[in-house]
Amino acid sequence: MRGVEPQQHQLLLAIKGLPKGTRPTITAVSARLCLRHHSTVELANRLVARGAISRRQSDEDAREILLELTSYGEQILRELHVLHWQELQTAGPSLAESLCAIVNQTKQHSEGHA
Repeated sequence: MRGVEPQQHQLLLAIKGLPKGTRPTITAVSARLCLRHHSTVELANRLVARGAISRRQSDEDAREILLELTSYGEQILRELHVLHWQELQTAGPSLAESLCAIVNQTKQHSEGHA
């Protein structure tokens, strides 16, 4: 979607979903994504270049840089949400059926060994 890579999508979601009171720093987002600091910086750089996020200096600490979603970043998340929801509506029933079949096979296999 719009050329957004999965990790970029995850970064957008991580910023959007930070718990209340958590400052949206590279460090906080890195921890949420289980990525190294420099990897998160690279992802953020690409999203800044696309206009999906912005960086701003913290009012409390000039050394601290905060990440924020732009309106374009919010739009990307909305569009991806709709696409993923539609995909789940289409694929969901057959996925659930497949999972049930796997669970039933596992039960039958474990009962055969009991």
